Amino acid sequence: MMYIGSHLSISKGYEATVRQAISIGANTFQFFTRNPRGAKARKLDLDDIRIADELCLEHDFGPLLAHAPYTYNFASNKDKTWDLAKNLLKDDLARLSYLNSCKYIVMHPGNHLGEGIDYGIKRIAEGINYVLQGKENTMLLLETMSGKGTEVGYRFEQLRGIIDRVDYSEQVGVCFDICHVYSAGYDIVDNLDGVVKEFDEKIGLHKLKAIHLNDSQHELDSRKDRHACIGEGSVGLDGILNIINHPSLKDIPLFLETPNEAEGHKREIKLLRYGCNSL
Repeated sequence: MMYIGSHLSISKGYEATVRQAISIGANTFQFFTRNPRGAKARKLDLDDIRIADELCLEHDFGPLLAHAPYTYNFASNKDKTWDLAKNLLKDDLARLSYLNSCKYIVMHPGNHLGEGIDYGIKRIAEGINYVLQGKENTMLLLETMSGKGTEVGYRFEQLRGIIDRVDYSEQVGVCFDICHVYSAGYDIVDNLDGVVKEFDEKIGLHKLKAIHLNDSQHELDSRKDRHACIGEGSVGLDGILNIINHPSLKDIPLFLETPNEAEGHKREIKLLRYGCNSL
């Protein structure tokens, strides 16, 4: 079964968000754990969460994906920023433990702010080790990045470097962002098999748990993070269909991150389901 959804707001509660996902033809969705550019989180409503979980089971939903706020920076050399990231992730994991339908939380690894990639890798791993206790029921996913600025995690070996330094590495996986990977220089259009093979060799396909589904406004190796709607960018509809139908990728949950509102995502979900069924 294809699990596909979009990024939706939980401002009206989890039950309302599950119902919105159903209305656009989705059978999963991604949501921010809290204000994406702040630290404030909505108050937990356990009845709302219970009903949402029941709806997900009733409608055969795949695993939901929580997205950490952009205020996380596990690679920062500033202790105040680093401590904030650790404390927010710890709190997010505790809150997500009540939502059985959510199996993963994805975060941007961080920005080293001029300290260098090696420093960033070690700093991120040290921060994750502070948080993870090995008992979490929500897996932490590191997102593949585009390589803009001082981002860490735009090469597969960088993500592997972080994972290898985490004590409970079985609790850490990867979210493959199509736009980011393409912008970072991985040719998923003309050499998809090669990219998949390299990912498997450097990280392991067993670590790949989610795909951020988007097109790219810029060309290969641009190091620019500009998402495009499905089929309207340099990856193209055929390129995206090839990715989501690849034998090694076709069963991984898909989460739209395109510059669209809910109705636009509804059209994209329909397009992708039809495209997959027509191949």
